[in-house]
Amino acid sequence: MERRVFIKNTAASIALLSMGLPISCKNVNSKKITILHTNDVHSHVEPFGPNEGKKSNKGGIARRAALIQNLRSTSPNTLLFDAGDIFQGTPYFNYFEGELEFKLMSMMKYDAATIGNHDFDNGITGLHKQMPHAKFDFISSNYDFKNTILNEVVHPYKIYFKDGIKIGVFGLGVQLDGLVSPEYYKETKYLNPVEITQDITNILKQEKKCDLIICLSHLGYEYENQNKISDISLAKKTKNIDLIIGGHTHTFLEKPTQVLNSAGETVLVNQVGCHGIYLGKIDFYFENKHKFFSSEVIGV
Repeated sequence: MERRVFIKNTAASIALLSMGLPISCKNVNSKKITILHTNDVHSHVEPFGPNEGKKSNKGGIARRAALIQNLRSTSPNTLLFDAGDIFQGTPYFNYFEGELEFKLMSMMKYDAATIGNHDFDNGITGLHKQMPHAKFDFISSNYDFKNTILNEVVHPYKIYFKDGIKIGVFGLGVQLDGLVSPEYYKETKYLNPVEITQDITNILKQEKKCDLIICLSHLGYEYENQNKISDISLAKKTKNIDLIIGGHTHTFLEKPTQVLNSAGETVLVNQVGCHGIYLGKIDFYFENKHKFFSSEVIGV
């Protein structure tokens, strides 16, 4: 039986989270918001062949599109996000330079994506050139594009409305220095993710009164070097985030990791591997002032 989990804003919530509550206890007045997500697809348009080990006969845009369409038919209040590294990995990128990826994502009606380090692989000018093919938002809060051609093209945050629920979304990117040649990202400035998160989430929570706050992160799930910021450390050091949709480290999680933030509230951290062979799905249920969630990872 599908189960959902009660998110309570106290340190004691971990016990409730681990126990869960049956979905049958749902109030008739509750509202359901479905979040679908991918990360690190890396230009994998076609499914893997039959001799690719654990990836054999998995993935592909056509299958993902059909799956998303089916899920939307049963959950009309759905948002679809990507956590970066859309580009680079197959000849489709080498030939079409990202045009195909953005057109296909637009056909699948993605709502937003953040920017990964490999999305700079044709330089900031190459990324900018393909953006007119994207009929979805690009969100990045800690890349300062002020002195670049991406200024005012990429948003620090966006707010979406579904069934009266206000959902605030912001994005974070990994430190580009050491991963991307400076000539590719030009005058893009990397800003401290923790400081930016607190600034942005204060706006979304206090000023904009968002009911749900989501971070699209390309920071990476977790590192042995504790000084390197990751999704896990970000969740611990900040507050106001409900869900971090991660990327960069190609981490596969069967279910979201539950982390207590600086205020003792629960943050969900999720990531679904790479190459588009899985689709993440998290359902949030809103009942009065309480939030519940249920989650699953769906093979494509």
